[in-house]
Amino acid sequence: MEKNTTLPKKPIATTPKTLSKVRIFFGLSFMVISIVMAISFASFLSSWKSNQSLKGNMLDRTVKSSNIFSKVGDWLGNIFVMDTFGISAFIVAFLVFVIAMIILKKKYFKPWKTFGHSLFFICWLPIFVAAITKGEGAFSGVYGYQIMDFLDSLIGTVGLWVAIIFSIILYFVLELNLRPSTVKQKLNDINEQTIGKVKSLIPKSEEDFEEDLQVEKPITEVEQPIVEQPKKPSPFDKTKKEENFEIVTPNHTSFETQQPVEQENISVELPISSIPTIPTKNTNTTSEDIGFEVEIAEVKDEIIDPEKKSNELVEKHGLYDHKLDLAGFQFPSTDLLKDYGNEEISINQEELEENKNKIVGLLKNFNVGIKQIKATIGPTVTLYEIVPDDGIRVNSIKKLQDDIALNLSALGIRIIAPMPGKGTIGIEVPRKKPSMVSMRSVLSSQKFQNTDMDLPVVFGKTISNEIFMADLAKMPHLLMAGATGQGKSVGINAILTSLLYKKHPSELKFVMVDPKKVELTLYSKIERHYLAKLPDADDAIITDTHKVINTLNSLCVEMDTRYELLKNAFCRTIKEYNAKFSERKLNPENGHRYLPYIVLVVDEFADLIMTAGKEVEHPIARLAQLARAVGIHLIVATQRPSVNVITGMIKANFPARAAFRVISSVDSRTILDSPGADQLIGKGDMLYFNGNEILRLQCAFVDTPEVEKIVDFIGEQKGYPTALLLPEVANEDGQVSSTGFDPNEKDALFEEAARIVVSTQQGSTSMLQRQLKLGYNRAGRIMDQLEAAGVVGGFNGAKAREVMITDLSSLENFLDELRNG
Repeated sequence: MEKNTTLPKKPIATTPKTLSKVRIFFGLSFMVISIVMAISFASFLSSWKSNQSLKGNMLDRTVKSSNIFSKVGDWLGNIFVMDTFGISAFIVAFLVFVIAMIILKKKYFKPWKTFGHSLFFICWLPIFVAAITKGEGAFSGVYGYQIMDFLDSLIGTVGLWVAIIFSIILYFVLELNLRPSTVKQKLNDINEQTIGKVKSLIPKSEEDFEEDLQVEKPITEVEQPIVEQPKKPSPFDKTKKEENFEIVTPNHTSFETQQPVEQENISVELPISSIPTIPTKNTNTTSEDIGFEVEIAEVKDEIIDPEKKSNELVEKHGLYDHKLDLAGFQFPSTDLLKDYGNEEISINQEELEENKNKIVGLLKNFNVGIKQIKATIGPTVTLYEIVPDDGIRVNSIKKLQDDIALNLSALGIRIIAPMPGKGTIGIEVPRKKPSMVSMRSVLSSQKFQNTDMDLPVVFGKTISNEIFMADLAKMPHLLMAGATGQGKSVGINAILTSLLYKKHPSELKFVMVDPKKVELTLYSKIERHYLAKLPDADDAIITDTHKVINTLNSLCVEMDTRYELLKNAFCRTIKEYNAKFSERKLNPENGHRYLPYIVLVVDEFADLIMTAGKEVEHPIARLAQLARAVGIHLIVATQRPSVNVITGMIKANFPARAAFRVISSVDSRTILDSPGADQLIGKGDMLYFNGNEILRLQCAFVDTPEVEKIVDFIGEQKGYPTALLLPEVANEDGQVSSTGFDPNEKDALFEEAARIVVSTQQGSTSMLQRQLKLGYNRAGRIMDQLEAAGVVGGFNGAKAREVMITDLSSLENFLDELRNG
């Protein structure tokens, strides 16, 4: 009988081709993800400040992102960079790429070793970056800052750095197997290799070659001698490779033997560099008969040492004096300022005792005990510092601000809980009879007279009656806000007055923007001393919105030009650059010049934003971001500190802020990021925020007649021919904004300057200064006229301008046409 047998079904197996497709798909997917992550991280780090508002707004179409991958890129950046690992997020992207290589079976990396190294850097790199940046920015991430802050509080700053350095050393010791024995062995190997190379490079004589052959070890029975017949030298022998080159020679030293020799030959392998040259024609001539001389050619061109040359110029002419053009300039004296009499603070003991009893009694009614209370009397307010009993919560006192103000019947009560660095709680209470802080008193102080700040700014006095000063060069920009009539314009005048009393016209220039047309008009009298403007501007005080945009763009061009000069001079700041220029280490023929500080003052920023919007905001933000190092600083004031005027981009680049009294706490939070400005009492009462703490100040008072006396005193003195001319800016059509060339308005030295430029074929303003003995402003104006007339080309950064006319005869014909035309 036939058996009905059925074969078992084979399981359906996945073919290798299907597995390959799946592996390629997942491998390429991981590779693309890693690339997207890396690009997103890089884009996020470049614009993370401006995209902080995107958190939680992923689905809001009205919110735009500047990341290359838009909101997805910002989402990845927030997760991996900001909220976790900081700059180590790039290592995470790298690990995703390694996983892709493993899936694709590309053995470019050793997986476990790669993951181990990556884990080390992910753990320690954010901590190291946070220790350097103190947690500022997004490079350390939340993880790096938190761990750094914990270690800093646990073992201190020194201990933190010891732990970081120890971990780095331990990593390299384990990775490179750095033990004393291995290090010593590697050094010995390197030393032997170096000695061997040096010996091989020394040419040997025939006698040394013979000694080397005799020293060669004898042939043993195991080693078979290589017996070869000497051959005639062939020209093709030179093409043999060095490692395979073989010389067979008999025991005797003569190289003339051409007959077969029965003696055993010695095979010697030598590098090509150690083989003596075999004579081909006169074989009887020895190396001793050939005369050999070594002659070292003298360098005819003397190398000029820039340091030596600059020292010689300093010894001959002295240091460069940038004040020489206005050597007789006199600073205004404090006698021009009004004397308001005795400004000493009078102590009213009854008022102090009354306020103390009211504060203690009110806190006692709310079950808040006090150990100690101390009063510090200032010009405008009195600070009461209290030490609460143990177990009292700080918030329980902060909540009583309105109750304390009601009990004291005072306006502008402000509670500071706790006081920074003191361990107390401060209550600021306005005085019934405040004292005035005059500008004369603060400018006459020894603190201001003996300061070494680059741009000293006097604001007024603190609560403890101390004169408060700040360096505008280190702020580096100041944002001011305050309601109408609260002292904002007086504060601007105080800042400008303190700078006029301390800086020479050659060291400082102002660019003033006054949309209200009445606040800064007084300073037009010092146009030829302290102001800067566009070449085609009629007034140095800018009031027209269109001219404001051109001026801001011109300042951006000036900033870029200055950065180019600093790059060529290998300097990082304007202070280093001017020091080098004063020591005559920079050649003016290469475009170098003394760079004054430039301070841009904008009195009403809100009006500019309303009329120009982004056209003003973008150059302001760019200047605030970059212009600090090249000596361009901004003072921006507004009476409406709303979020659409003071945007996040502007706030991020203005770390120093001054707030006078504002209407609401929302405005206070906009300018200071905290309440308090709405509790001020006005009349110069202000809060100053320098990025660390908020200080309450009484601004120094300077009246309009006092400012007028100061500018009249400066304006009556000898000044420069014109204000400092800012670079010209191309308009929308690509043309330079200039008024053109009018032959009737050309300078008296125009023709002589044209002849100098054409004869030397060098369009340099500094050269005109030296040749014609002019100041920089007049030489620059003549150079602008030469450009407008077509004698020289346009501005070319730090390089000299191109001369468009080749010879003097063509120039004379051109000048004749100008005279006749």
